[in-house]
Amino acid sequence: MQHTAAGARTDYPRTAIVTGADSGIGKATAIALAGAGHDVGFTWHDDEAGAADTARSIEALGQRSHAAWLDTRNFASCAPVITDLATALGSLGVFVNNVGIGLNKSVIDTELQEWQRILDTNLNGAFLCMQAAAKILVAGEKGGRMVVVTSIHGHQPRFGFGAYCASKYGLDGLTKTLALELSGHGINVNAVAPGEIATHLPVTESRHPHEIPRPGIPLGYGGTAEEVAAVITFLASPAASYVTGASWEVDGGMAEVGAQASSHLTNNDWREATRSGTSQASEE
Repeated sequence: MQHTAAGARTDYPRTAIVTGADSGIGKATAIALAGAGHDVGFTWHDDEAGAADTARSIEALGQRSHAAWLDTRNFASCAPVITDLATALGSLGVFVNNVGIGLNKSVIDTELQEWQRILDTNLNGAFLCMQAAAKILVAGEKGGRMVVVTSIHGHQPRFGFGAYCASKYGLDGLTKTLALELSGHGINVNAVAPGEIATHLPVTESRHPHEIPRPGIPLGYGGTAEEVAAVITFLASPAASYVTGASWEVDGGMAEVGAQASSHLTNNDWREATRSGTSQASEE
């Protein structure tokens, strides 16, 4: 493959694929991209009703939607699903990799199958989806955008998040490498690194996330999926034509107070993977 200094392109098709868009950040992103004028194909895994709602929301904005079920641990299905969605859309201009799960368990207590599940979902399957999307974008010869949802814990580690951090650090490195490799094709590749995003509040919680005090975050509250989606939509737009290889922290300033913790933490609770000592998993 010959690489040349093509420069950023802004005439790429207004079609997008978002993985993991049945809930949370992925769903908010699919809807935000539709609001910005994109037809959107998306994958879903857990919530069929949520996927149907995502499709309705896209179509209510006057854009076409196409949905496909995908488990990124099923490696053989990753590239075909992305290719089929791009075919249904008729083109591809934007690809957003969002699928991810978590595990809150110390490294020495993590079983190999747990480690493998996190790495397969968050990194290995993501690689196959991103590779397929990159091939489609390159073949389209009109440039494009790729945005990868990583995590603030792809920049800074957290106790009990060994497998998760490893997957997100790896994903961040893959994103930056792709930014170099695809730059000659007019394709910009960036990451968004969310901090504490309120996508799993209890059903009994009626307050807006901004109204729930979080003293450890400089802005004083957790973020929303829509706030992350807004940054992704910007990076997917022609306005971000000179941004590539970046990782945007959407964390309310959380990453900036790490060193200050040494003088402000008042107990050793941070040394526990979980309060109960059990593992936990959550979707992005």
